[in-house]
Amino acid sequence: MTNPSTKVSTKVLDKKYNFKIEYKLIKNKDLLKSRLSEIPKSSGCYLFKDIDNNLLYIGKSKTLRNRVSSYFNNYAELSPRLSLMVRQITEIEIIVTDSEYEALNLESNLIKTNKPYFNILLKDDKKYPYLCITWSEQYPRIFITRKRRNRNNFDRYYGPYVDVGLLRKTLFIIKKIFPLRQRPRPVYKDRTCLNYSIGRCPGVCQEIISSEDYKKTMKQVSMIFQGRNDDLEVFLERKMNQYSNDLEFENAAKVRDQISGLKLLTESQKISIPDSSINRDIFGIVSENNISSIQIFQMRSGKLIGRIGYTQKIDNCDEAEILQRVLEEHYINVEGVEIPSEILLQFNLPKHNTIEEWLSELRQKKVKLIIPKRNKKFETVEMVLKNAKLELERILNGIQDNESAIEDLTQILELTNQPRRIEGYDISHIQGTDPVASQVVFIDGIPSKQNYRKYKIKDPNIFIGHSDDFASIYEVIYRRFKKWSKFKIDGGDISSLQDKKKSTLENDLLTDWPDLIMIDGGKGQLNAALKALTQLDLHEEVNICSLAKKNEEIFIPGFSKSLDTDQNQKGLLLLRRVRDEAHRFALSFHRNKRSTRMNRSQLSQIPGLGPSRIKDLLEHFNSIDAIRIASREELSKVKGLGMHSANDIYNYFNEL
Repeated sequence: MTNPSTKVSTKVLDKKYNFKIEYKLIKNKDLLKSRLSEIPKSSGCYLFKDIDNNLLYIGKSKTLRNRVSSYFNNYAELSPRLSLMVRQITEIEIIVTDSEYEALNLESNLIKTNKPYFNILLKDDKKYPYLCITWSEQYPRIFITRKRRNRNNFDRYYGPYVDVGLLRKTLFIIKKIFPLRQRPRPVYKDRTCLNYSIGRCPGVCQEIISSEDYKKTMKQVSMIFQGRNDDLEVFLERKMNQYSNDLEFENAAKVRDQISGLKLLTESQKISIPDSSINRDIFGIVSENNISSIQIFQMRSGKLIGRIGYTQKIDNCDEAEILQRVLEEHYINVEGVEIPSEILLQFNLPKHNTIEEWLSELRQKKVKLIIPKRNKKFETVEMVLKNAKLELERILNGIQDNESAIEDLTQILELTNQPRRIEGYDISHIQGTDPVASQVVFIDGIPSKQNYRKYKIKDPNIFIGHSDDFASIYEVIYRRFKKWSKFKIDGGDISSLQDKKKSTLENDLLTDWPDLIMIDGGKGQLNAALKALTQLDLHEEVNICSLAKKNEEIFIPGFSKSLDTDQNQKGLLLLRRVRDEAHRFALSFHRNKRSTRMNRSQLSQIPGLGPSRIKDLLEHFNSIDAIRIASREELSKVKGLGMHSANDIYNYFNEL
């Protein structure tokens, strides 16, 4: 296999045609045509970049020109995700390879290294957790999280795991078997805590164990989540025998206990399936109503040790194409030793032989893609498909419930269109102290957390001992919709929003206009919000209501009394979910703001610390507790803080 080489780079076109990079290709037909004509018809990878030279997407193709051109030629037929990506493309880079297999291998490496935003195909439904090991830290942590973030390229995620209870139990047992770091920050600054005394922690806080030795322990732990329990058991047995031969019986006893605990863990987490001892993964996909459910069962030594689940919307693809892409992106994110020798599928993939060759290269051993027709392997695939079908039914039922709730809410409020995007607002404070507001967004009945917003109330008439929820609601709604008023002044027509979407895809109107506003409160809060909208001349353009907590009453403009509703109506239950989420989000923000103020208040008592240095301290240490236990040397490393100020801070907390 030859190394891929860069044969075409569209960067050259910038000089040739004297175009500036800020021109987006979808808007400049001449530049787009020129760049597409420079792309060869050979196999390779294509890289889409935005105006800031950030990678948007990395893909591969057997015929590069045809594949890249399809994004722009069929632009109107693309999914919202891809159309959003295409609108941001300002540059295309091409890497030509000698074969489709090389393109697949190169794509895998590029995605692993760069993690482009639009390459994320696999979607879990937020209920599935991951297990993270922070290899980027000197003493790595291990924890369960539901948010897979690109913290650092060295950090490693395992999952998502379907059975969160089993995952928590597994981690609990692991922390009993192996001495691991128990806390993100030490309890005491100059001594170990109880975890060290009982053997649960190796003394990470005082660096009693070196970083290298601790990472060796973490590598053993990671083998469990790679499905390599048997390999780990063999390794520990060798280590125990070596200690025994060297007459280090105390260390040998510790390893013996680890082996016993590992066997207990293995038995508790495995489901026995009669089969051979070959390691294998089993993939299954079931689709309905443009949604696919994909399940991956991980079998090691004839035992089922893990189950991974994904859901994916179908974008003009058949099941074989989706399953192939899921398989590719799944194994891009694992280490070679985690790839089993057999992968069972329900049907052939479009690039069956290429995928098989690619996986063998990653594993450094032969990998077979098998489509069983009978016997135990076939029954195992059927079991995976059954689980995928059950998961799909759960997803579709949730979608159907949300659709029913939205339809019911439309009837309750007598709306002309269904409220697909609902925004909820709430105020939080303690007698006027630290007043804040929240904006939560539900799209199709599902929380859209990336669209949540937080507001600090700026009204000078709201202060400690004097609160005014009506004034706060007025301020928040006015600030939220002020830009829309400017849009109307410039000649826009809010009522024809759908037409505006079609004509200007890049306009904020595409995603930012709510179908319904819900205010947490009664008639007074509703009138305050309506006053802001009226002042902005938007009161006739937006649907608005309020939900009072006491009797769960719905108020709408023009009616002095609440609407007649049943407490168990689906539409009302949806509004309550929005209201409760707005309340939770506002309360959380208020607590954080109050905590920050109290921390600043305590730090402001230290001579020589002004607002700027207090801000730098909190940004560096994240909490007052971390500052309290920091050493003089650690404090002096804060930006703008010298050793003299560090001594003042250290002495202040240690004299308390």
